[in-house]
Amino acid sequence: MRHAPLEGNERVLGTIALSLATFMTVLDSSIANVSIPAIAGDLGVSPAQGTWVITSFGVANAVAVPLTGWLTRRFGQVRLFLASVLLFTLASWLCGLAPNIESLVACRILQGLVAGPLMPLSQTLLLASYPPALAGTAMAFWGMTTLVAPVTGPLLGGWITEHIAWPWIFYINVPVGLLTAFMTWSIYRRRDPGAQRVPADLVGLALLVVSVGALQVMVDKGKELDWFASTEIVALAVVAAVGGVFLVAWELTDRHPIVNLRLFARRNFLVGSTTLAVAYGLFFGNVVLLPLWLQQWMGYTATWAGVAMAPVGLLAILLSPWVGRRVARLDPRRFVTLAFIGFAFVLWMRSRFTTEVPLEVILLPIFLQGAAMAFFFIPLQTITLSGLTPEEMPAAAGLSNFLRITAGAVGTSLFTTLWEQRAAMHRARLAETLQTGHLQAAQVLDQLAAAGMTPEQALSSVSRLLDRQAYTMGMTDVYLLSSALYAALIVAVWLAKPLKPVPATPTPPERPSGAAKTA
Repeated sequence: MRHAPLEGNERVLGTIALSLATFMTVLDSSIANVSIPAIAGDLGVSPAQGTWVITSFGVANAVAVPLTGWLTRRFGQVRLFLASVLLFTLASWLCGLAPNIESLVACRILQGLVAGPLMPLSQTLLLASYPPALAGTAMAFWGMTTLVAPVTGPLLGGWITEHIAWPWIFYINVPVGLLTAFMTWSIYRRRDPGAQRVPADLVGLALLVVSVGALQVMVDKGKELDWFASTEIVALAVVAAVGGVFLVAWELTDRHPIVNLRLFARRNFLVGSTTLAVAYGLFFGNVVLLPLWLQQWMGYTATWAGVAMAPVGLLAILLSPWVGRRVARLDPRRFVTLAFIGFAFVLWMRSRFTTEVPLEVILLPIFLQGAAMAFFFIPLQTITLSGLTPEEMPAAAGLSNFLRITAGAVGTSLFTTLWEQRAAMHRARLAETLQTGHLQAAQVLDQLAAAGMTPEQALSSVSRLLDRQAYTMGMTDVYLLSSALYAALIVAVWLAKPLKPVPATPTPPERPSGAAKTA
């Protein structure tokens, strides 16, 4: 049953409630990243064991997101969304109370599982709250929270851990979750299409858990275990590949699949979701590098690194509503092309950074990136979900979000690994120059010795300078590669079919010719 769009205050409050749920979910995927040393120290485990706080959430969430379509049919959209919000709130509270690492990881698994349907359902409920002509505006509000939250998470998590205590990175979800649940139920309780009796695809569920779980653990642990030099990573890759093949074969032949892979037969869903995933992987992988470089090699504190990253959302917040109002009337492929040109230019600017780059030069591309974010997310989501029925929307949103989340994790792991590899290569070349008696290097050592340093201290200082230079050069290599990849993605988005423009206001029906006038 298709419900009429919301109006007035109900639409505003519904948008706020759904946006809060999205922000809370995305925030929790990254807020614990910078708090791992504090969590590990407080619970008496190694930092390596502490990383399971991140991995457990990511694996559980990756498994649950593609199940959204089946769970929606089984329980109903609104009831499933409300249950997910309340269980997520409960799991967050239990995470803060966890007395040891085992219970914390268990609570994070629960948190990841129940968070799975939140993002796809917030998207579908939001689209159903607006008329078709304002669907782009709805996606603008949803997109802003999705893009800004991953950047906000590490900054907020670092501040809370430093000034309060790490359990509060989870406790802050409790009032937000309760408020979201109350507002959602007040507005949407009469708009639930209800549950359906659908068979449980247990074989598909088992294959999904095994293949996606193995893939997510491989991505999370790949950098730490030196990728395919590790037997564990090779084994996980084999399990993910074999399980994935069997999953695809089973889901395409089962009468009631738990994941509707037939959606990929739709051209716009295939092009839109894959382009969005690759572009988001590039975006997220590059977002992670800059604060790491600033804090590790440029001497920035966590606070100043946050100041440097803060402008990224300004233009996105300002321009997203403008894009949202026009994306239904103009070709979204043009917007995406502008976005990819913008990302390519911004990353090219960053590829020119040196160890002497001032803060204002760092801020400019970050500020400009916000405009590219506004033109990127909303149009690609519009392409991805075009032509789908309301019944197909939860499954499509779940699959699209699964690809995007997985691509973000892959991008983070691959780009940090590539950064370190390029830095090691540059370090070796710079060290070779130093060892061959380069005149400038000898002069630096003499100057340090004249300043009162021992030979060992002078060499240590030079080694630090070499590392700083090498990691800066490695980062600029990654940015230049990413710039080229964004430019190449422009071709991909034009493979999508053009969309029929939606008029800004409904056209009144024409009066039949010859109709009699009534007094």
